[in-house]
Amino acid sequence: MAWYIPVLIFSARIVDVSLGTIRMMLVVAGHRWISAFLGFFEVIIWVLAVGWAIRYLDHILALLAYAGGFSTGVFMGMLIESKLAFGLRMIRVINPNAEVDVAAGLRQEGYRVTRIEGSGMSGPVEVAFTVVRRRSLDHARDIIRRLAPSAFMTVERVDRATGELEAASLRRPGAQSRGLLRK
Repeated sequence: MAWYIPVLIFSARIVDVSLGTIRMMLVVAGHRWISAFLGFFEVIIWVLAVGWAIRYLDHILALLAYAGGFSTGVFMGMLIESKLAFGLRMIRVINPNAEVDVAAGLRQEGYRVTRIEGSGMSGPVEVAFTVVRRRSLDHARDIIRRLAPSAFMTVERVDRATGELEAASLRRPGAQSRGLLRK
C-alpha cells in the first residue's frame, strides 16, 4: 500500500461525513434541493473512501484512517454547520422580576416580541416569545441575560415562520430589512 492511501481515505471521510452532517441540517431546515445536491457528492466521495478501505483491509492504517476520518468529519461537519447557523429558533423567556420588561428591551434592539402575563410559583411573571434566525440567537440571549439575569429561558427549533409583518426579529441586528417573512 502506498503511503498516501491512508491520507486519501482519511481526507475523503472527513469531506463526506462533513457534507453528510451539513446535508442533514439542511434537510431538517427544509432545504430540499441543496440537500439533494450535497448528497450526490457525499455518496460519490463515500464510495471512493469505502472502496479504498476495503481494498486495503489487511492494512491497519487504512482502517484507522477510515475511522479517524469519520470521527474528524463529524466534528468538522458540526463546526461548519454551527458557523453557517441554519434555521430559526424560538426563544421563550419567563421573567419573575416585575421591575424589568424583557419584551421592551428586546423590541428596543429590533426584535419582534409577543408578551403575555403569567402566573409563576412566586407570583406574576412576564412571558415573552420571539423568533430569531439562529445566527442571531447568541445576540438575543445576551440581551436577555443582561436585562433579566434571573429569567428562565428556553430555545426551540422552529420549522417555519410565516406572516405578513416585516420580520425585524429575523434580521441580524443592524441589518436592513429585506421584505416580508415568507415560508
